[in-house]
Amino acid sequence: MKSTLFFLFTALLGTAAAAGGAEKTVYAHAGYFEDYEGTKTCLECHKDEAKSFFHSQHYQWEGETPDIVNSGGRRLGKMNTINDFCTNPAMNWIGESRNEAGDVVAKGCSKCHAGFGLLPAKEISQEQLENIDCLICHASGYGRDLYAAGDGSWEWRPILWKNRAGLNSVSKRISLPKRKMCLRCHSASGGGPNFKRGDIEYALADCDSEFDVHMASSGNDMQCVDCHAGEDHRVLGRGTDLSATDSPGTRLTCDGSCHGAAPHEANVLNHHAKRVACTTCHIREFAKEDATDMVRDWSMPSYHEEVGKYSATITLQKNVTPVYRWYNGTTWSQMLGEEVRRLDDGSVGIMLPQGSRNDKKSKIYAFKFHKGKLPVLDGRDWLIPITVEEFFGTGDIDGAVREAARKVYGIEGVKYRWADTARYMGLFHEVQPAANALRCLDCHNAGGRLDWKELGYDGDPLERLMK
Repeated sequence: MKSTLFFLFTALLGTAAAAGGAEKTVYAHAGYFEDYEGTKTCLECHKDEAKSFFHSQHYQWEGETPDIVNSGGRRLGKMNTINDFCTNPAMNWIGESRNEAGDVVAKGCSKCHAGFGLLPAKEISQEQLENIDCLICHASGYGRDLYAAGDGSWEWRPILWKNRAGLNSVSKRISLPKRKMCLRCHSASGGGPNFKRGDIEYALADCDSEFDVHMASSGNDMQCVDCHAGEDHRVLGRGTDLSATDSPGTRLTCDGSCHGAAPHEANVLNHHAKRVACTTCHIREFAKEDATDMVRDWSMPSYHEEVGKYSATITLQKNVTPVYRWYNGTTWSQMLGEEVRRLDDGSVGIMLPQGSRNDKKSKIYAFKFHKGKLPVLDGRDWLIPITVEEFFGTGDIDGAVREAARKVYGIEGVKYRWADTARYMGLFHEVQPAANALRCLDCHNAGGRLDWKELGYDGDPLERLMK
């Protein structure tokens, strides 16, 4: 099968042509079809690509887990694990949640799925292939909204579905995914702009080199796919707190993928690069424009009068300094239906990077440290997800926990308590140019960034060398 990246670049990318004295963009798909009739139009030429995408993480929200040390070979992902943001999408998939005034306050987690509303199935079918929304990733200016179907089900449709001429125009604006296309889901996840990741902000769509040296519009102008595109819709890279990977056996790193093991002119910096990840020095802070969610307490409902919606109590923060931990490319993950693992402070570790000073495969990485509070089943010590979509409209957190316990574990009359949770989320975006990178004394100084004892040292190693 052709490489998706190569195929799209050669066959689909638009070209510019002059018209009336001004440059007009002429897209390659302009002459391929007249009327866009949903994904079946795309399938006439791209059925192999659709089959490939069906099996990808972007569609299945599950995948292979070679880097999860306690996965036991299971296929895992958003659909069958728990997180401390909206907890689990499978039970919060699609539909309108309304408040007491009748206003729509939520539409389901499938809002950020590359499909029209069906849950991804394990087995491929024509229905599943036609459920793939190709335009959400490949068409500039495309948008969609939730509509009720005639049988009472819900589906995502292009907002121009009643405007045939407009939809036909947008559906031909086909290109490789641009930053804006990726950001509309990856920056919006978690309930608000930059809430979840912290280092993937809308500002990356058009930023300067001081914000991100790679994606600066007037600089390197790199697109997300420049680093992450793999073969046949298989994305390269795995966030440290994600379960699955589309590219088992291939790890996306700065040194291995672009810059080499000795990227600096100074030997002392190259020596550091052996055990310190590039991003540790080149991401001084994150959430530089939009505040990010640092604590999400589901035990305390918070009402937002301006939108008539409930949420967890969320602590937002801007210009956040990362925390630093050893990481060897693998992660321990707290599973549903398994006894919780408690850290030294009593909190439940949800996603924990693996590695240590004595592990030569480990480097010191920068992380967003996210705290949460989730329900834990009495007697079994299992984390319980939450049916958050209904909660957003009613504020009934107890009912949302009980409903989730019925759906996930088949337990009626559940008894539970609340537990603090901890998740480490790797930082890889908003990279600073060399002039803005950390300096020696940012770490090797009293009150510096690094907790040397936490990292396995008796104290600052530079002080020992200077004695």
